[in-house]
Amino acid sequence: QVVLVSGHLDSWDVGQGAMDDGGGAFISWEALSLIKDLGLRPKRTLRLVLWTGEEQGGVGAEQYYQLHKENISNFDIVMESDEGTFKPSGLGFTGSSAARDIVKEIMTLLQPINATDVYDTADGTDISYWMRDGVPGASLHSDINKYFWFHHSQGDTMTVQDPNQMNLCAALWTVVSYVIADMEDMLPR
Repeated sequence: QVVLVSGHLDSWDVGQGAMDDGGGAFISWEALSLIKDLGLRPKRTLRLVLWTGEEQGGVGAEQYYQLHKENISNFDIVMESDEGTFKPSGLGFTGSSAARDIVKEIMTLLQPINATDVYDTADGTDISYWMRDGVPGASLHSDINKYFWFHHSQGDTMTVQDPNQMNLCAALWTVVSYVIADMEDMLPR
């Protein structure tokens, strides 16, 4: 059984792609790194995917889906971060009402960083195939007021990234992915 965390690499010629979507890729990698460094071993596999080809029609995600869809019942949740790594407020979630209730309970663990909101739907080109077929999905919600200042521009460089805000995003991603991966049962479909 798999809990999938992800971001994608779609750097543009005019910028480095540090915020879009290097930040999402980084916090996904950091979540697994933190769990390993803490010596935690969840009941389910945590899998990191760094997607490619998102801006070219999601061809990387489609290929991955085609290769793994025969095991769709083993995917517990698919998570994608693709709207920057600014100060997080919570998660977008797509799934059953029973699964939503569980996710809302998990999000209460993030009260110390004030990132407990659960929004109506998850967004993400790279996880859309899975959600369409009933796998619960989650996407990071952060303060995107400045997102389009940098999106696909020369300004999308490492200087955009605030290490403190990225750490908060990584903390959220780590808590959610670990708790879901370590629950007794998979999220209800």
